[in-house]
Amino acid sequence: MSQKLVKFTVKGKVQRVGFRFHTAHTALKLDLTGYARNQADGSVEVLACGEEDKVKALEEWLNTGPQLARVDSVERVETQWQELSDFKMY
Repeated sequence: MSQKLVKFTVKGKVQRVGFRFHTAHTALKLDLTGYARNQADGSVEVLACGEEDKVKALEEWLNTGPQLARVDSVERVETQWQELSDFKMY
């Protein structure tokens, strides 16, 4: 299985609803590394690093997010592979 590193930008009602916490929990269950970080424009940036099918599973989850969130869009940009050691929230 090929390794992927993908940066997602999630827009909608995604701050102050536990989005980063639930994203980190989901990513760790999928054995992914990376981060979830709030952006000044109200979006959340997610970097996901791991097996291609697991990154795709996280992307599918990001399109819905946690119960209190409202996801309007998810932008996906594949990036050059780099080894990351954990999944963090900023």
